[in-house]
Amino acid sequence: MLTTWVVMPTCLPLVVRRCSACASERFRANGKFRVNAHHKLIDAWLLVLCTGCGDTAKLTVLERTRVRSVRPELLDRMHDNDPSLAAEVLRDPVVRRRHRVALDWDGAWRLDTGGADLPDREVSELPDREVIDVSVRFAAPIPVRPVRLIAEGCGLPRAEVERLIEDGKLVSAVRLNSRLSGDFTFTLKR
Repeated sequence: MLTTWVVMPTCLPLVVRRCSACASERFRANGKFRVNAHHKLIDAWLLVLCTGCGDTAKLTVLERTRVRSVRPELLDRMHDNDPSLAAEVLRDPVVRRRHRVALDWDGAWRLDTGGADLPDREVSELPDREVIDVSVRFAAPIPVRPVRLIAEGCGLPRAEVERLIEDGKLVSAVRLNSRLSGDFTFTLKR
């Protein structure tokens, strides 16, 4: 039996960055952009708000760029404060490296198991020789531990999932104890 699970974002992740006004280290992106033109040059920023004090910080998207070199659709999306563009900007490694920020995905994603938890019964109650193959796809590069996904999808405690890995009943081509943000598969066998 092959099942597909999808890890999908539910909202924009928090931006991990130190606030200059308070001691908070989390900023919330609400999808707002600021665009400023200087004759033939343009600057654009993604605005993020401190979760502690509400102070605004800017993440540079465009800096002193010629207006003619910017695609009109991109400018329209910035003027419309497109949330999907904000998600693209936050996932861009160049932007994150330039501003020395990281993303906090806690509470910003969910696991879609296709409507049914897997398995419906305890792993110990599976019939002999039953094998369940699961393909996990990521709708966005969200770093999460596969053990956590498997525990959530199967309705098991993490310790039980780790025991299944040690017993060889849960196998995968990837390390299940480290963070992943790309597609993988695993097999649960009795």
